[in-house]
Amino acid sequence: MKLAPVMFVGHGSPMFAIEASHARELLDQHQSEFNAVKAIVVVSAHWMTNGYTGVTSDNAPQTIHDFGGFPTELYQLQYPVAGNPSLALEIEQQLEQAGFNVQLQAERGLDHGAWVPLMHLVPKADIPVIQVSINSYSSGEDVYRLGQTLSQLREQGVAIIGSGSITHNLGDIVRDSNQAADYVVRFEQWVREQMTNRDGKALMSAPQLQQDFFRAHPTHEHYLPLLVALGASQINDDFSVLKGGIQHHALSMESYLWH
Repeated sequence: MKLAPVMFVGHGSPMFAIEASHARELLDQHQSEFNAVKAIVVVSAHWMTNGYTGVTSDNAPQTIHDFGGFPTELYQLQYPVAGNPSLALEIEQQLEQAGFNVQLQAERGLDHGAWVPLMHLVPKADIPVIQVSINSYSSGEDVYRLGQTLSQLREQGVAIIGSGSITHNLGDIVRDSNQAADYVVRFEQWVREQMTNRDGKALMSAPQLQQDFFRAHPTHEHYLPLLVALGASQINDDFSVLKGGIQHHALSMESYLWH
């Protein structure tokens, strides 16, 4: 039985929604991965909850424009997708059985970490989407286990997407620079090696093991969806690296696919 795919998407700036880029082309090229998918669960860096794991249970989740200072065109974008309240309830039950404290969120909607990559992966917005939050008190092991628990859904045709960034130091951004920061190149290569080797222990211990971690991630919320995606993947999956390049000196646009 073929399982639904898992992805980690480096979603970059909200401008990823409207700007042409190699990273965008790579997502466009993998739309067919979702042809047989019945629903999508997204874990985004932009939904952190304190002390619990949230699960959207909207019938029609709103498109949240959770950013400021961008062109008007970006705020006019909508991703008019359906939710799936019955699947949300099933996810709540699975996570609670695994020991997670869960709260259904009926009016939360989808943040740009969810809808921006989905605009390229599923442009017709014709596959129901549920978003799951990351408990801000979570360790790397906790979010990896979150991915493992969500992985059960793949047998039902539910795809899992972790949306974050391999590097995310906004203080180091140089707009439109073609020169990648040395530490960004090193950290991206290190993560790629561990992902290729399925070395989850190294990736969960990256703050202790990798000298560039805290430069790459002054705060860790954009790193954690990577661990969710790895947890949701399986050793027998085919693994692909989508080398999206480095934008604005400091933003890795690399993504990963398990299918």
